[in-house]
Amino acid sequence: MDVILRAESVDLSYGSHQAVSNAEFTLRRGEVAAIMGSSGSGKSSLLYCLAGVLPPTNGTVTFDGVDLSSLPDGELSALRRTRLGFVFQYGELLPELTVEENAALPLRIAGISKKHAHAMASQVLGRLGMGDLLRRRTSKLSGGQSQRVAVARALVHRPDVVFADEPTGALDSANASAVLEEFLQLARRQKTAVVIVTHDVDVASRADTQYTMSDGFIAKRVAV
Repeated sequence: MDVILRAESVDLSYGSHQAVSNAEFTLRRGEVAAIMGSSGSGKSSLLYCLAGVLPPTNGTVTFDGVDLSSLPDGELSALRRTRLGFVFQYGELLPELTVEENAALPLRIAGISKKHAHAMASQVLGRLGMGDLLRRRTSKLSGGQSQRVAVARALVHRPDVVFADEPTGALDSANASAVLEEFLQLARRQKTAVVIVTHDVDVASRADTQYTMSDGFIAKRVAV
């Protein structure tokens, strides 16, 4: 598998606080990598650097061979819309939209017709067990259902990489296991690489590679 994402000597500072120090990270196409660590260890800060949301203070992050810091804001935003996907801990869904409308949102933003976008979204939602709830407002969903919609939204445009920040942190253990398993199966089916930030050892055990962070440093890298 060839490398799709690489971080080299990455530092990230917030004022005088060093959140990430000298991070080295490699992700191959179709690979699932977990970044573990306690609260405040720097794992979410590293994730946002890798995703091009936060520019590193020092070092480089390259996506498909391109240094993200070299891209103008417009090109970087377009790359995040078209080739990257995001899953957040609490879903971050739009409550006024339906399940299908939320999942189709990346496609609609990309200019895909409503009919085609909704058809693609319904296929992904169906694989995630949400096919019977397409017209339901997301404000009426359970936590596990909401997270399935968030996963569908992240995967619907078949991105190269999905970044997931504590995607099961708000769920009970049964829902967390079910959502994660479906997420990873669908991602692998699409050959999408996944970076998961988690403090849960069980979640990390599903990954191909595990990184452990402590005080901003990557303390350990283990290929499972």
